[in-house]
Amino acid sequence: MSATTAGVSTAGVTGAGGVEPETPVRPARRGRGRWRWAVFAVLGLYFLVPLGASLWFTVRGRDGVTADAYTSIPGAEGFAENFGRSLLLGVLTVGIALLLVVPTVVLVELRLPRLRPLVEFLTLVPLLLPPIALVVGVRSVLAWAPDYFYGTPLAEAFFALQEPALPWILVLVYVVLALPFVYRALDAGVRGAQLRTLTEAARVLGASWPRVMASVVLPVLRTSVLNAAFLTLALVLGEFTVANILGFETFPTWIVRISGSQPRLSVAVSVLSLLLTWVLLLLISALDRRRREEDPA
Repeated sequence: MSATTAGVSTAGVTGAGGVEPETPVRPARRGRGRWRWAVFAVLGLYFLVPLGASLWFTVRGRDGVTADAYTSIPGAEGFAENFGRSLLLGVLTVGIALLLVVPTVVLVELRLPRLRPLVEFLTLVPLLLPPIALVVGVRSVLAWAPDYFYGTPLAEAFFALQEPALPWILVLVYVVLALPFVYRALDAGVRGAQLRTLTEAARVLGASWPRVMASVVLPVLRTSVLNAAFLTLALVLGEFTVANILGFETFPTWIVRISGSQPRLSVAVSVLSLLLTWVLLLLISALDRRRREEDPA
């Protein structure tokens, strides 16, 4: 074998002291990257153009640019009451959903892995069932149950669920609607963590199950819990159909109600709500990135 042939045959071999040749960038990959950026640009315009138009509608005045639509939001009639009510409904929904799903996810991961497909299917049912069908069924039950159980504590419970100041029936419906998002967020966190090893170590050291949940499980699933809470809160603050059909006034129904008489105010509130949602999303992403940087490799 000639030296030239040997040199050619060993040019692509890397070993001790060898340097692997650089992989050439193919034109197809460059074209694929351009298409990716083009798609992102189109999607960005799809979201930013309506947002920019809404923002311009709220600040445009006869004498030029004005921020009156935004400065008048805190003092608008019904804003504080309805926003506070929706925020309270969101907090209650987040609390109940986490109390239901966190122990379930941990139990399935540690003790009952065979039930994972069943739990996943049950949490997907709210996505398969149209919300309008769910709320019509709930309204039918609320209509006949108090009369059927009149004079019993159950009838009083049904009346308490429909209290306008704090409609607990909305909390229960929102918990059902949020189950798919809460379960997916928590399940992704459980799959990416060594939960079994950590819980077994804590149990060996004598920690009780409540202590394990508070000191081990929740810190490990901190980002997943925040994601689930954010998704649930965003769902509650933006949900209109259920509250409107059941006859309760919440933050979204208030925005629709004032849109006829105060269109600029309603659009301004919607823009601020969207921006607040984006800020929360960026905050959660930053916390997740910080946690990944702090975790050991």
